[in-house]
Amino acid sequence: MMSGKEITEKQKKYNLQSWSKQANIQPLAIEKADGIYLWDYDGNRYTDMSSELVNLNVGFGNKAIGDAIKAKVDQYCYVGPGYADISRATLAEKIISLLPDSFGKIFFTNAGADANENAIKIARMFTGRHKIMSRYRSYHGSTFGAGNLTGEPRRFALEPGVPGFVKFFDPYLYREKIPFASEEDSVDYYVARLEEQIQYEGRDSIAAIVMETVTGSNGVIIPPVGYMKGVRKVCDTYGILLIFDEVMAGWYRTGTCFAFENFDVVPDIVTFAKGVTCGYVPLGGVAVSSKIASYFDDHLLSCGLTYSGHPLGCAAGVACVQYYEDAGIADHVKEVGAYLAQRLDAIAQKYDCVGDVRHIGLFSSVELVKDKQTKEPLVPYGLDSEGVMPSIVAKLKAKGFMTYSHENMIFVNPPLIITRAQLKEELAKLEEVLAEL
Repeated sequence: MMSGKEITEKQKKYNLQSWSKQANIQPLAIEKADGIYLWDYDGNRYTDMSSELVNLNVGFGNKAIGDAIKAKVDQYCYVGPGYADISRATLAEKIISLLPDSFGKIFFTNAGADANENAIKIARMFTGRHKIMSRYRSYHGSTFGAGNLTGEPRRFALEPGVPGFVKFFDPYLYREKIPFASEEDSVDYYVARLEEQIQYEGRDSIAAIVMETVTGSNGVIIPPVGYMKGVRKVCDTYGILLIFDEVMAGWYRTGTCFAFENFDVVPDIVTFAKGVTCGYVPLGGVAVSSKIASYFDDHLLSCGLTYSGHPLGCAAGVACVQYYEDAGIADHVKEVGAYLAQRLDAIAQKYDCVGDVRHIGLFSSVELVKDKQTKEPLVPYGLDSEGVMPSIVAKLKAKGFMTYSHENMIFVNPPLIITRAQLKEELAKLEEVLAEL
């Protein structure tokens, strides 16, 4: 049997690891995992405080999902998307039942990036327009289309990019230079600027506006009250489709099945992945309104994937979505999320290095600063040349608190099954590191 060190060395030798300079990476070899915990080969226990990549919502070792996958293997592992499969049909029906009444059909993909890719294609085919607007503070995937949809620096490797992608700024009130009197005033400003940009881009050229309902990897930025409804109104005025990327924010992460339910607005298209199977088998999808679905009754849907609606993924999805309901995850997230909000707000008051905290459900970030008064970030945007943030993540890891950072932010996005007692234990570790900082 190989040791943890041998496994790490073999992976370093033969694998390219994402988003990393390869020379100094040291991937931790995991021997076992259960619930919210992982153990390395030396018996050290770690707590998954980021739900891996904010996808492992039900934690490790969920028996219902595992049993569903095993049963599907016994039936068959794969049939192509042109065949009817009970898991594929059942999951699509279940997801449609969880969406507003205006939704009609699902196109399944492999993950979140190709869900966004296909949403863009569907919007262009349906509207006959070519431009797609998305936000600078966004991440929608790293494939070529989703990468051009992305606004933050992970798009740079794809540039010069595909024509027709237009960026705009979203509300980030903590760092806004304009001293708005209220959230409502900020909404008027941002929506007016968006509408002006639409007019300058060409009213009849924009197929869709794509937004993460709650901005995820770029800081858990929650839209101000009324903003989403304002964007919806602008879309309706100009015949633009509104697409919500719910890949990270969906599946009860915010306390509701889909995050847009928090904002009293209904999109035309929803993309999802991650929490639909919690990573047990890769799966994503595009949910479209009945109006869009009916368009393709007599127009070619020029979308196709070998693994669209993979039977194992859909079987896992059926069990996972049912587990959310059976376990009362929505109510649990609201209850434990209220405790998380209380603790993070107290942390923001207590530590000079914490500029802002943002939270909704069990979706949260801690933004670190050099100066609380000036709001100077702990590291300049895109320029952490001294590795300050990785060193903070390493200190958390040494205490068994496993998460990741982006720019000057630490994420606290634990599995949705975490208990209040477990959360209390882990937040104490976070406070220890913030006190050192």
